[in-house]
This record gives sequence, structure tokens and C-alpha cells, in this order.
Amino acid sequence: MEPSTTRKAEVVTITTGQAPAVGSKKFLRLIDLLQKQYVKLSRGSIQPSFALTYKGGSAHEFGTSRPVFTLVLNNDHAVSALSTLDQTTIIEAYLTGSIDINGDIMGALALRELFNDKRGAGFLWRFVRPLLFGQVRSDKKWISSHYDTDADFFTLFLDTRHRAYSQAVFLNDDEALEDAQTRKLDFALAAVGAKPGDHILDIGSGWGAVVEHAGRKGIRVTSLTISERSKEYVQKIIDAQNLPCEVLQEHFFEHSAHQRYDAIINCGVTEHLPDYAASLKHYSALLKPGGCLYLDASADKVKNGHGSFMGKYVFEGNASLLCLHEYLAAVAKSSFQLKGVWDDRHNYYLTTKTWAEKLEANRFIIERRWGKQLFRIFQLYLWGSAEGFHSQMIGAYRLVLKLPEAS
Repeated sequence: MEPSTTRKAEVVTITTGQAPAVGSKKFLRLIDLLQKQYVKLSRGSIQPSFALTYKGGSAHEFGTSRPVFTLVLNNDHAVSALSTLDQTTIIEAYLTGSIDINGDIMGALALRELFNDKRGAGFLWRFVRPLLFGQVRSDKKWISSHYDTDADFFTLFLDTRHRAYSQAVFLNDDEALEDAQTRKLDFALAAVGAKPGDHILDIGSGWGAVVEHAGRKGIRVTSLTISERSKEYVQKIIDAQNLPCEVLQEHFFEHSAHQRYDAIINCGVTEHLPDYAASLKHYSALLKPGGCLYLDASADKVKNGHGSFMGKYVFEGNASLLCLHEYLAAVAKSSFQLKGVWDDRHNYYLTTKTWAEKLEANRFIIERRWGKQLFRIFQLYLWGSAEGFHSQMIGAYRLVLKLPEAS
């Protein structure tokens, strides 16, 4: 079910309960500020109704229907943070517990446009650093910081069969995530024509999804990761099942091969390879003539870095969502032929929604083992991604490319 983007907004009202606590003039100014922002945002479409409470007082409601969530301001710092209208400042107040969200968190994230993303010097540095120190060196610092969290944490919300960390391909909305991930992996292997005895390159080991699934079919896999924990985890899978595979702690741009690969699979790493021309050139150097490349990625209409929250707390660095038209323009200038493009926006919505639900179900375990802040970071990341796919703010694609036969 898609959210409405065409209906005219109704008159926005605010219901104010009992008088707020003494010393809450800032809170009253905040209510007025949020009302103006909410009215402005609602002019083109219906927005979720929500409520606001301050230090346990009664709720102040925004909208004309029953609130789908309540922002709970626990202290004066929360009022000050929310009054900035800056996403990062507000998120940090949420991460430290000054702000709580009761109710539909995906509905809360649908109102992210109430607030600004004031990208500062830190955002610009993400793009300057690779120019000064190189993409490989920068990625080794940035990407490993995400995957060096315990594998046990990720397995609490990923599918239990493959531990795949990219979009699944669903037959229907009610299908189990495990079956949808198996379908995606089978699609990728079939798309590149991988068969027993072939040698394929897996870019981004993650938690061993491609290695295990392909290896069990008798396909030789060389898998690349720049995370030590990822390498150790995948090596244990290889050793335990005696798979015809190897895992190397090596950046894609550092990798060379004595013999070219029969095929290449890249699940969810294209976002971390923003230089499209350079990555396509390196693919072609590693792939046999006639070989195919499969990749999937989340996408945006413009090539741009992640927002401040994602760049600071989830994926550090100059990662950018795939810009399809720019990528296809780079493909047209490369040696590759385009074999197909598949729209996975709804598939990724279902995937991230399921991940978020599993994260919520394991909240107690996560907070006890890794702390409330890590739980809230991934809560915002996964629900925010689900809302982005659902509202068509962002998209996702699968692509298959082929290197022509040698003449």
C-alpha cells in the first residue's frame, strides 16, 4: 500500500492540554515553531498526526486525526535540541535518551522533512579525505567500523538462513525473509551463469551469504572484505563445511587475480564504490571475456552522500546511493553490455521492514549486550530506510552486465 502524495491537506489543528510546567516558555515557543513547520509540510499532502509531551505533562497534538506517535521530551535539553530543527542535533538527543518516541516510529520518520540536515564541515571532509589519502585507505577506516560490530548483533535481525545484508526478492509481501533471500541469491548466480566448478569473485563478504550458498553448489568463490571480523566469521563457515572458497581481507581496488574470474557478484557494495568509471574498469580487468557481473544497490535520483546521521553513525565515508542514470552512462562508456535492470524498491522496503521488526523483537538482548545507543542507531537506520523505500524517497535496483566475448 503506497502513501498518498496527491491529496490536499486538511486544516491543521493543535490540541493543547493543561498548562505546561513552570519554566517552559521555550516549550511553548517550540510548539508554535513546530506548528508552522507542520502546516508548511502539509500543504501538498496529508501528513501523519503526532503528539508532543514535555516532562510528563499532557499531550499537545498536531494534525486532525489520532496521533500515530508521541515525541516525549524528558528534559530541557530535549526542548532545546528539537527547537534547532536540525536532524543531527535531534537524533543525538534521542540517542542519549533526552527524547523518546512512543508509537509508530516509521510514522515519526515520515516527518523527517520537518527538520533540516545542516551538513557542515564533517560532511565535506568525507569527500575530501579520499582525495588526500586515497579511496582504499579511507574505506579501510570507514567501512570496517560498521562491520566490526559483533556478528552476533547482525544475526539478530538478518535472515537466519543466509545472513544476507542486501535486499531480498519477494514472491509476495507475506513470504518469509529466508525464502526471499534464497531467491535473490539464486537469481544472482543464474544471472551470471555460475555453475559447479566455476570461479567467481564475491565483493563484500558480509556474513558469508554468497560464499555459503554458492560454495554448497560446488562453485569456487573468492570473497573480499576489509573487515577482520567479517573475514574470521566467513572463514569459519568455509572451514566447517569444507567449501571450495576463500576469503581475503582486501579492498576491491587492491585485488588482482592470476586468472580472470568466470563471474563477479556484488551484493550491496556499489554504494561504497562511488567512482563508477574506476570500478567498471577494474571489473573488466578481473572478468573473463563473456563473463557477467551482477550487482544490487539502494538508489537515489542524484548522486549524493548519505545524510549526516547515516554518515556519522551508520556508514562513515563518501558512500553514495546508486544514481542509476549516471551509472548507466558510465556503463555505456565502458566495455560492458547491459543485460538487464530490475526495480527492487518494494523488495527493499519489505526487507528493511522485516529487519526493523526483528531488531525490535530483540531489543532487550541488544540493549543488554551492546547498549541502548547502538539499538537506537540501528532502529533509526532500519525504520528510516523502510520508510524511505515505502514513500519512494529512495529506490533500489539489480543490474546484470556482460563483458563481450573476445573477438
